[in-house]
Amino acid sequence: MIPRLKELFVILRGIVVAMAFVFLWFWLASLVRRFDPVISLAFPDWLRPLGFVLAAAGGILAATCVAVFVTRGEGTPAPFDPPQVFVVSGPYRYVRNPMYVGAISVLAGAGIILESPSILLLAAVFWLLAHALVLLYEEPVLEERFGQSYAQYRAQVKRWIPSFRRL
Repeated sequence: MIPRLKELFVILRGIVVAMAFVFLWFWLASLVRRFDPVISLAFPDWLRPLGFVLAAAGGILAATCVAVFVTRGEGTPAPFDPPQVFVVSGPYRYVRNPMYVGAISVLAGAGIILESPSILLLAAVFWLLAHALVLLYEEPVLEERFGQSYAQYRAQVKRWIPSFRRL
């Protein structure tokens, strides 16, 4: 394939996969909202602006991660089309799972904005599922695939809480 055409194809794949994940989580969030009346929780008015900040920051973080995967990793966020190159740049310099952190932030922010305890609960469940996936699948696969470079990265960068020391 022509190099420029190959790059465009990788970018298109990344956009399609990212949009599929956005639609999936939007759909799940709309489904769980029916449980809001059962989980009655009052949200203070001052919390809503925080929800917008959280959702916007999470969206920017997740979009940046997709862009880094596509441009530097030559792949997408999808497990069936992972990056071909080990990515330790952009947000990945500060936290090992910034895409999940961004997605969880978007969900939590949406829960606050919409005053939906069900969406907040969905964000928590998503974090638990992501944590299990990272521990049981992603980290062992990355260690096997990238060896010592991933082991060193894993020792220097935290899994969930950003550290702003540069690698």
